[in-house]
Amino acid sequence: MTDTTDRVQRLVDELAREEKLRLVRGGADPAGTATGYLPGVERLDVPEFRLVDGPLGVRAEDERATAFPASLALAATFDPDLAREQGAAMAREAKAHDQDALLAPGANIVRVPHCGRNFEYFSEDPQLASDLVAGVVEGIHDEDVVATVKHYVANNQERNRTEVSAEVDERTLRELYLPAFRAAVEADVGAVMTAYNRVNGTHMSDHRELVSDLLKDEWGFDGFVVSDWYGLESTVAAANAGLDLEMPGVSPAAIRDGDESDAPPDAADVSSLDGIPDPTKAGLFGDPLAEAVEDGAVPAERLDDMAARVLGQMDRIGLLDGDRGEGALDTPAHRELAERVAARGTVLLENDGVLPLDDETEVAVIGPNVHEATLGGGGSSETTPFRSVSPREGIEARADGEVTVARGVPKIEDVSLFDLLPYIDDDSDEESGDAATDPDPSIDEAVAAAEDADVAVVAVRDATTEARDRETLQLPGRQDELVEAVAEAAERTVVVVNSSGPVELPWHDDVAALLAAWYPGQAHGDALADVLYGDRDPSGRLPVTFAPEDAYPTTDEAQYPGVGDEAAYSEGVFVGYRHFDAADAEPTYPFGHGHSYADFRYEAADVDGETVRVTVANCADRPGREVVQAYVRPPEAPDGVERPVRELACSAAVALEGGETRTVEVALGDRAFARYDPDDGWVTDPGTYTVEVGRSSRDIRETVETER
Repeated sequence: MTDTTDRVQRLVDELAREEKLRLVRGGADPAGTATGYLPGVERLDVPEFRLVDGPLGVRAEDERATAFPASLALAATFDPDLAREQGAAMAREAKAHDQDALLAPGANIVRVPHCGRNFEYFSEDPQLASDLVAGVVEGIHDEDVVATVKHYVANNQERNRTEVSAEVDERTLRELYLPAFRAAVEADVGAVMTAYNRVNGTHMSDHRELVSDLLKDEWGFDGFVVSDWYGLESTVAAANAGLDLEMPGVSPAAIRDGDESDAPPDAADVSSLDGIPDPTKAGLFGDPLAEAVEDGAVPAERLDDMAARVLGQMDRIGLLDGDRGEGALDTPAHRELAERVAARGTVLLENDGVLPLDDETEVAVIGPNVHEATLGGGGSSETTPFRSVSPREGIEARADGEVTVARGVPKIEDVSLFDLLPYIDDDSDEESGDAATDPDPSIDEAVAAAEDADVAVVAVRDATTEARDRETLQLPGRQDELVEAVAEAAERTVVVVNSSGPVELPWHDDVAALLAAWYPGQAHGDALADVLYGDRDPSGRLPVTFAPEDAYPTTDEAQYPGVGDEAAYSEGVFVGYRHFDAADAEPTYPFGHGHSYADFRYEAADVDGETVRVTVANCADRPGREVVQAYVRPPEAPDGVERPVRELACSAAVALEGGETRTVEVALGDRAFARYDPDDGWVTDPGTYTVEVGRSSRDIRETVETER
């Protein structure tokens, strides 16, 4: 059994077996707001326990909350302190909705650029993902809410996600896909959610090696492990593997109607659906677990441990005392934070001097969705805000010059997991934003507006959802055609890309400026105006590599989407920029790339033990934010071992006033020079390592050598 407080141990000793079983299987929430619910044990004053989505803000059923920017936008800030702020704000909103655990953050690595859930994750790089995940976890726990890191592990595609097996070697797991989860554990995360997929043939809910042996025993995780919703595959194997809590534990009808006797949908309704979990399996930790404990297939001590882990997190956040702080919902501080993160995460990919805009500039605002904020992708991260600001509204409110608006091409419709579920009756869809006034948009109209303006700002976007991958990295609809036509007609064209990750940009050399603004959330328009007019520096840096679709390392069918329900991770650790470096291939925009309105000079880098120092000067007459990135280039490895050309070791986001010079210190992680050997564990090869300090993985400004 895990270490427990005296209070939790006494409770476990007093609980009847039936009461323990009530703490390890979800039920129907009588309030109807929670994503997952435990009824508690009234006899012993154990209260109800509610778990709620999500990574971009609270998704309590039929309730509103602040819609924060997507995790990928937060990652683009390269700022763990800002991540901690957002985690704390989301936790306060969870408490305001009477929720106890937040099903966030997502920690999976962006391996496949097509993955429909990439917007919920942080990076293609394990160090950056680890830094941001730890920040969010710490922020959530600062506010006495349980953080739930997900989806453990190697959940890197939505296509066939409930059956596909990630065939991945131990070194690759350890170096690429596990570090962010380990960082969450080191940040004292309260819960870990298992993924739907299999790893090397075994479903994660049944994976003793990765759940019990690694997560709990080796890493010392003392919280609870919860299944993804309808992601439990067995009773005995899962319990004995270390799975502690089944969610949701009851059928969709029971959740909807509050009647746990409601029958689940027929298996035929879901058997042919790609990426949709099977709700007919709900209840495997109900009567089947009771019988397994009774006949000894699952030891009684294992059930005690399961209940203790759940009670331990309830105790940790003050639920057993009734001693928790008040929550806060849609406060001015939360609104400001949502805007600040969205602006800070905006990446300036190109700028020939057109930005920032002068106040008097006449602007044509063009794009199919400029009348609404891009809140996020579909699925469990969907958040309904109290207010949102569209690009048109944000620019009109900020501009002193004339603003004209044209959609150019038809609206890009959102997609949602809930539209794909045959067993969910979802009638919560609402019209977002204000209705477009030009029902039959035309590219000619957009061209005319661009010709009459000083600058055309074209906003384009994709549409993604949990449970479905993108078919292509091309922008949907006729948006590429729209950009090309406007760029040819306008004197100066600025393109703003709202996307879930990398997209193809065939016209990027033909526009004056280009911004990657991800899914910005409710403050979309205000944050965009902040950056366009220079009220905030566009200090985001790419957390993922942008490249043509056929240039990524997962283009072979065996690698993605897989053959025979197996996806071969044969690229090993060469994902993202590691692949492009090894192949000596030029991406469209490299990992870590991003311009500023300021101009920075680097000099005098040195390494002292585990600390990198570099002097950074802002040579401009205006303030700016820089992201100092330190990469490690290893010496030649032993025969038969391939190592990446360089790997991100640490980074720091720094604000500098115009003319200011500062020595920036960044701490190298304890494995910055190491690689994983299946026989010897983490090893550091002796030799000379080069620490490269710069503005991106391809823009190195200073180098310094160190012996190890």
